[in-house]
Parts: sequence; structure tokens; C-alpha cells
Amino acid sequence: MSTPLQRLVVLGATGSIGVNTLDVVARHPDRFEVLALSGLHKIDRLFEQCLRFRPRFAVVGSATMASRLEQMLAMAGADTSVMAGIESLERIASLPEADTVMAAIVGAAGLRPALAAAKAGKKVLLANKEALVMAGAVFMKVVRQNGAILLPIDSEHNAIFQSLPYDYSSGLENKGVRRILLTASGGPFRQLPLEALAAVTPEQACAHPNWVMGRKISVDSATMMNKGLEVIEAHWLFDAPRQSIEVVIHPQSVVHSMVEYADGSVIAQLGNPDMRTPIAHALAYPERIEAGVEPLDLCRIGTLNFERPDLVRFPCLGLAYAALERGGNAPAVLNAANEIAVEAFLKGDLGFTRIPAVIEQTLADVPWTEVATLQDVLAADAAGRTSAQHLVAADRRRQA
Repeated sequence: MSTPLQRLVVLGATGSIGVNTLDVVARHPDRFEVLALSGLHKIDRLFEQCLRFRPRFAVVGSATMASRLEQMLAMAGADTSVMAGIESLERIASLPEADTVMAAIVGAAGLRPALAAAKAGKKVLLANKEALVMAGAVFMKVVRQNGAILLPIDSEHNAIFQSLPYDYSSGLENKGVRRILLTASGGPFRQLPLEALAAVTPEQACAHPNWVMGRKISVDSATMMNKGLEVIEAHWLFDAPRQSIEVVIHPQSVVHSMVEYADGSVIAQLGNPDMRTPIAHALAYPERIEAGVEPLDLCRIGTLNFERPDLVRFPCLGLAYAALERGGNAPAVLNAANEIAVEAFLKGDLGFTRIPAVIEQTLADVPWTEVATLQDVLAADAAGRTSAQHLVAADRRRQA
């Protein structure tokens, strides 16, 4: 019996997750049809993707880029309709004919379209961790109310999902789960002398030892803020108490995460560090499909190492745990401050070790509030960005 064609929208198609998603899709033309693609500013890559996959819609970041892409596609004889802006992203995320939405837009910009997909009751493949960090309670409520299926794409959360009982909705403790163990590579500065961290460059921070990622996510890995955001994401995805989520540094990035049970069993998901594995798992769930990933050779790897994270070296991880404990608007403020600080670091306007300092001060400066609606989330995000921008500007003045 043939498998029904799955109609797919890829938000963030030109980034690393989007590219890997389309690589998996291309291997299974009998299973997937691409309805819509989006890309912020990599117009040439989006153009090539449109020619190959012939989506009905493409969305870009501005009207100027939309006009340029429209002209390129017209000259190539493609009939893809081009749109621009956040409302267009929300539109393609909720297309009635779409079955699945890959939510892979990086940062806070991905929240509204991911939420639109959930409201439309889609199968949402969530690669945008910030959606749950910023708006966990709001997002999960929308998922439940609209019957959406939420599947995690982060390699760690996908590994946890694969290692948990099939039905964990009644609570992890009721299913005998003791701990969730999130693994982290430790990034490029795991063994760098602490006194050398202040002088590291964006190029060094973006040189991840195991994964090929975008620049922002690479810096988050270097500070381990990515793992802090993943702790908050795991809390919402799996309804897991803060104290049951632990981070373990695993430099080889072969064990993608683990679940410990009350009887002492630990179930882990292993594989080569290749994002096509969790992408293929979620695309085909509950089935399995070939992803183009090289088989894991444990004999060649030989040794798997684990160590506890050093919060002196990685203060961002501690800040994320504190924001989760504080609740309310704190996680959204944390994320906003991190995005501003990382952007400033990548531009050369902020030192590497100043990233956690800006985040910590922003959390102290922005008053705590409850968060119950999307408007509350967006207000917290705006307040965090404004505060962090003032702190970055003050840093820049001191350097001048």
C-alpha cells in the first residue's frame, strides 16, 4: 500500500535545518510535496530551491527582496508566488492543504509563524527552540486546544522523545522517569584557559567541533546558552520539572541525550552528528525512512566521554536555569538579551565574556511580570531587547 503524499511547508528553508530538511525530502519524492518555502535574505539559495522543488509559495523578508526573487523566477519560467513579511509567514504556516510545517526560523522571529501552524492544527516539526523558551505556556496551550502534533527537531529533544515511553502525557514520574539527561558537546572553548575567553573572536566561536550550524547558534553553543535554552524547551515539551533536567557534556556528540528510569535503566539515542537523522525521524513519524546519514561505527569511535558542565566557564547555562525557575517573563527576557548580545559579539561590538554579563544585567533590570498571552510574550521580548541594547551601547562607549 502506497504512503499518502505529505504536503510540507519549510519555514527557514535557506538555513542549515531547512537545507537538511530538503535534502531528506529529495530522497523521497514519492512521500513529500513542498507547498511553500521561506528564507530571510539568502535569495540565490531560495531561488535554487524554488526551481528544484516548485513550491506554490515563497516568502522572503522584504518587499524589495520579493520583487527581486519574483523577477528571477519569472525569467526561469517558474510560477511560484512570492510574498514578504511576518503575515505571509503566518499565512503559509497555516495553509489549509498543508499537512506538516517545519518551523526552522532562528530566534524570536520564528515564534509567530510556528504559533500559526499550531493554531491551524498542523504537524509541527519544531526546530525553533525560542518559541517554547519565550512562550512555553502559551504555545503548549495552543497545541493542545487545536489538536496539533508537536515533534522536536533539536537532536537532543528528538533523542529524548525517542527514549521516553510512548505515552508520557500523564506525567514523567507516573511513567517511571527519574531524569532527563541533555548532552552537550561543550563547544570550541571547553578546554580553553578561562583567562583566554575574553579575547576569542567570532570566527573562533563559530568553529564548532562537531556540528555545521548557523553563526548565532554556533555562538550559543560556545557559551552553552543553547543548552540553557534547551533545558527550558525540555521543560515545556515533556512537562518535566526543572530539577529532573540535567546537562552532561559529551564531546563526541554521539549520544544525543538520555532518559533515566526509576529502575536504574538509562535509554539513550545514538547516531552520527547529522541533523538529517532527527529531521527524517520527525518527517516520517511514526515510520522510519532513509536519511542519507552515514552509519554509526562505535568501534572506530572507541571511547565516549562525559563530564559535568563548569558554570564558571559557562555562566549562561546557570542564567537559563535561573530564568526557568523564576518563570513569568524571565525566559523571554533571557532569550531577547541573548539575541542582542550575540548579535553585538558577531559584529565586534561586544566581548565574548560580556555576553553573559549583558544577559544577567538585563534580567535584573527588566521588572518581572506574569505571562498569559502572546502580547505579554512580545512585550517581554521588546523590554529585554531595549534593555540589552542600552547595555551593549554602554559597553561600546567604554571601548571607544
